[in-house]
Amino acid sequence: MTQQTMLTNEQALNLTVVILTFNEERHIQRCLESLNGLASRVIVVDSQSTDQTREIALKLGVDVLINPFINQAIQFNWALDHSDITSDWVMRLDADEIVTLKLAEQLRQHLSSTPNATAGITVNRQIHFMGKWIKHGAIYPIRTLRIWRNKQGRCENRWMDEHILVEGTIEHINADIADINLHNITWWINKHNHYANREAIELLVGEINHAVDNKAAAMSVSARFKRWIKHSVYARLPLGMRALLYFLYRYIFRFGFLDGWQGLVFHVLQGFWYRFLVDVKVYELRKLMSERSQPLTQVVKDEYGYDIS
Repeated sequence: MTQQTMLTNEQALNLTVVILTFNEERHIQRCLESLNGLASRVIVVDSQSTDQTREIALKLGVDVLINPFINQAIQFNWALDHSDITSDWVMRLDADEIVTLKLAEQLRQHLSSTPNATAGITVNRQIHFMGKWIKHGAIYPIRTLRIWRNKQGRCENRWMDEHILVEGTIEHINADIADINLHNITWWINKHNHYANREAIELLVGEINHAVDNKAAAMSVSARFKRWIKHSVYARLPLGMRALLYFLYRYIFRFGFLDGWQGLVFHVLQGFWYRFLVDVKVYELRKLMSERSQPLTQVVKDEYGYDIS
């Protein structure tokens, strides 16, 4: 199901934006409107939404493709392989994110003149929670690689914490995308419960395979450092205790308390509860593997329905 985009004008950049969606009728119009006049093409890849996501996107004139969802990495790479992208640049944007006016202005000023050696561009990401921009606790600014030259970037094949990998140098634009999710806290908790499944799987896969991240050179510096901390420091700490230490680091030592009541809720839930839940799921999966004398692949398939083989 496709339709020629109407979000272009003569000032639009030679840029294709790819957005993955599932039941995003609350966010998709806002997201697409932030791209108005900026991108020469916008592609929505929908995971069989049951709401009005596709209808809203089509009404706004973007291309809509439909593909069953397995995980973020597989879905995004499917989009790259099946949407016939011909622009010079590609951008990844989530449906609950927007491109800020400053970022749009910076892209218009600098994208066409970016050196040929530059393969990828990082931007800052804002996270808004319960109506408040969370600025402390090592949450902002986090640099994320969201823009790359066509054919020079691909999403790494991971179940969680996947990044775009590029072949070439990476530059930074000091402007933001903003993650402003409008769902309630119950939705947020359910979403992070599913994230915890995938994060636990990813941690155990790395443990079992004694994984060495040989793709780190293709990441941005900030993503590379974060991955190193996660696998070389955090993963070596005791289950449960590391979640508490991480929360204290964020909330006390990185001044998360300055984000007020919403910040307290965010840092407790995302910095402690979520990380603790991941550890509980790691413990449970290890226990099931031992009790059943089964490999991780079989236990994950039986318990979560994921085929990670």
